[in-house]
Amino acid sequence: VQLQASGGGLVQAGGSLRLSCVVSGRTFSDYVMGWFRQGPGTESEFVATISWSGTPYYGDSVKGRFTTSRDNAKNTVYLQMNRLGPEDTAVYVCAAGSKSGWPKKTLFEYDYWGQGTQVTVSS
Repeated sequence: VQLQASGGGLVQAGGSLRLSCVVSGRTFSDYVMGWFRQGPGTESEFVATISWSGTPYYGDSVKGRFTTSRDNAKNTVYLQMNRLGPEDTAVYVCAAGSKSGWPKKTLFEYDYWGQGTQVTVSS
């Protein structure tokens, strides 16, 4: 299974970005998908997860600002990020895991993850 995240970049505070993660190699709809981020000098932080049927679950720091969704026909999961702030600066990684253990809020609960995409928010 391969995961490729894209859509990161430089944005001003208050702006928005939409990340995408394309999954290849296995049946996408079999997987729970997750988003994590790691900022400079920080531990990996849970951002969001979405079940195989489309139910989302969010970390406290992004609740109300970020939205995750999936398109099973395109093998793609999305992370819409609004009202971004400098604290959101990080490498964002998508991950795929089995259906058991919902919601999966730690990276080691997932079976596969990609390289990540950099998001930088300027103040």
